[in-house]
Amino acid sequence: MLIIGIAGGTGSGKTTVVDQLIKELPADEVCVISQDSYYAATDDLSYEERTKINFDHPRAIDFDLIVQHLKDLKAGKSIEQPVYSFVAHNRTKDTVKTPSKKVIIVEGILIFNSEELRKLFDIKIFVHADADERLIRRVRRDINERGRDINEVLKRYQETLKPMHQQFIEPTKNFADIIIPNDKYNTVAVDIFRTVIANKL
Repeated sequence: MLIIGIAGGTGSGKTTVVDQLIKELPADEVCVISQDSYYAATDDLSYEERTKINFDHPRAIDFDLIVQHLKDLKAGKSIEQPVYSFVAHNRTKDTVKTPSKKVIIVEGILIFNSEELRKLFDIKIFVHADADERLIRRVRRDINERGRDINEVLKRYQETLKPMHQQFIEPTKNFADIIIPNDKYNTVAVDIFRTVIANKL
């Protein structure tokens, strides 16, 4: 089994890199674990209280559950991956049954902030993109996919995303085995990953 951690700032292009890697692997040999599924449950809070949570701070993530799920997958067990709603700012009652596979890709902005989680990764990748490019991608995604308005998105970026990126995300590049730019389609990086994965397996 090979566990790959892919981190990087919001809008850096992590999902694009993940999709490129998946295309290079047999479908029955890879699964993806998204950090976004593991935001801590906030059932005890009202909707207004949930909207004020700093979701870009490590304490918003249920790292204990991610670590336990990865350990279960390493042991050959299936897991019930949570489903998170960005509209409700909370986990739903649904889960996704995720079986153990030869390659497990874990992606998220804060996944390198947990030492216990980092130790489970065989390869750690950090995807880098310029701040203005990341902001553009985040604005488009939050408006089109998450029902936010432009003022809400920009306010959150200025007050939360930018300072949290500088404090908690950018410094974790130091933990990465590979740092790749993702301002364009990076075929060289994907070729390298494919070779490394093939050798590991």
